[in-house]
Amino acid sequence: MDKVEQKIIEVIDENKQVIIEFARDIYKNAELGYKETRTAEKVKEILSKNTKVLKDNLAITGVKGYLKELNDDDINIALIGELDAIVCPGHVYANKSTGASHSCGHHAQLAGIIGASIALAHEEIINNIEGNVIFFGVPSEEYGEIEFKNSLKDKNLIKYGGGKSELIRIGEFDDVDIAVVHHTRPGETDVIVGDSSSNGFLSKLIKYRGKASHAAGTPHLGINALNAANIGLNALSYQRETFKDEDSVRVHPIITKGGNLVNVVPDEAVIETLVRGKSIEAILDADRKVNRSFKSGAIAIGAEIEITTLPGYLPVIPLKPSEIIINIAKEVIPNGEIRKTEIGSHMAGSTDVGDLTHIIPVLKFETGGVNGALHSEDFNVVDEEVSYIVTAKIMALTAYRLLKEKASEAKKIKDEFKPKFTIKEYVNYMDKLENTFKGDYKNE
Repeated sequence: MDKVEQKIIEVIDENKQVIIEFARDIYKNAELGYKETRTAEKVKEILSKNTKVLKDNLAITGVKGYLKELNDDDINIALIGELDAIVCPGHVYANKSTGASHSCGHHAQLAGIIGASIALAHEEIINNIEGNVIFFGVPSEEYGEIEFKNSLKDKNLIKYGGGKSELIRIGEFDDVDIAVVHHTRPGETDVIVGDSSSNGFLSKLIKYRGKASHAAGTPHLGINALNAANIGLNALSYQRETFKDEDSVRVHPIITKGGNLVNVVPDEAVIETLVRGKSIEAILDADRKVNRSFKSGAIAIGAEIEITTLPGYLPVIPLKPSEIIINIAKEVIPNGEIRKTEIGSHMAGSTDVGDLTHIIPVLKFETGGVNGALHSEDFNVVDEEVSYIVTAKIMALTAYRLLKEKASEAKKIKDEFKPKFTIKEYVNYMDKLENTFKGDYKNE
């Protein structure tokens, strides 16, 4: 490490308790997508001390801080942290009202970006950075609460359900040349560098409407919307053998409404689901089968049905694991367990990082320090040094190494990257996809 890098490590170590206390606070006060007002304020509070330009309320709750004054000639490296949590009411730190829990590990990302901001803003460091660093708190990576997000869309507050997708649309990634992203990974490995491919998805909202009647006295006068939903779900289960293994299709619906009172025939049932697949073609094929299945329930019972389908996330297109980050990880934890993501590995889950990978280079790393399964009540932080402090050090050092020596490494990555879409092409693609499903299906 050169003297600047040694100073970065020193400053983060000096502020270790500040970073850990911040992470603990976010961990214990989780918020759901597009509702992360407290979380955004906490991020903003620290970034306001360490950035020259600060923007907030981006895509409702996003916070974007620039290390230096804006310069159109600069290469800009974005360090990204996700503000939102998931619904996991059984977790020890779940919000009692909403069930929100950071068993997704997003709070560790936020610890990374605020720790990096503290270090890189230091007077002995900032003048050695030959470009700009953006500390970006982004909303709504987890794609849940589809009805709520559709309500925001109806109010013209957002257009896309995913935070990064929406930020791309409104132009907040126009000045980002390279993104550095992070995730938490349970297990024995301290740092994993690189990314796997992932599934993309469409989001669906299915509403069955029947007719209320007394459930015991006059059930024959009603039309049971919940029965229609159950038939639709059963029909879907019979489709599963038609999905090809190599397409990695996943469809996992939940019923968010199944009636109002036990003695009333349910006149409305609501289902939310994602339709995931490894390719756009696989997603569209699965979507047609999902629609057929849900329509069958309405036809059988005589209920009305309305299916709303919206674009979700694109599959991740992974870059080769970054040798810069691998070398940094080895220097930060010389006795740690460090490995690269296996080439060709695939994740059946989805992330709006996939949308970013279509337009800019994305460098990813994961840190351990946790056990239990992600998105479960068993998730637990067991090593704050690895989960929070190592994350901050890798983020800060990666930004510095990409930008040192006239940003030669950053320029090389940018020049070699072949985007699938320009930002304008991406927005056009998403809009075209949305228009394809507008008025997807409604019977009367």
